[in-house]
Amino acid sequence: QVQLVESGGGLVQPGGSLRLSCVASGSIFSINAMGWYRQAPGKQRELVATITIFGRSNYADSVKGRFTISRDTAKNTVYLQMRNLQFEDTAVYYCNVNAGRAVEYWGQGTQVTVSS
Repeated sequence: QVQLVESGGGLVQPGGSLRLSCVASGSIFSINAMGWYRQAPGKQRELVATITIFGRSNYADSVKGRFTISRDTAKNTVYLQMRNLQFEDTAVYYCNVNAGRAVEYWGQGTQVTVSS
């Protein structure tokens, strides 16, 4: 069984910063990429950022220049450093692991709320 445990969400004022973490554990035989997605109320889940095992990262246009994804391959951990947070960043953020062969795992989600 695979578990993804996210942490680091919370309430922050506009312009503030948060750092999300996600640790993957269990029977993961391979990881092609790890990433973060988010879902705001009434909206579909959308990609925020992903990073491959080779370190290649990809970002949604809305977060480029503000968010940074990184990973510790040895620890099966992925991070999302979020800076200059805006109201529209409010969402539940989900960790994702792409294990290849159409196999994906999802975390339970962590709430990020940007409010003054």
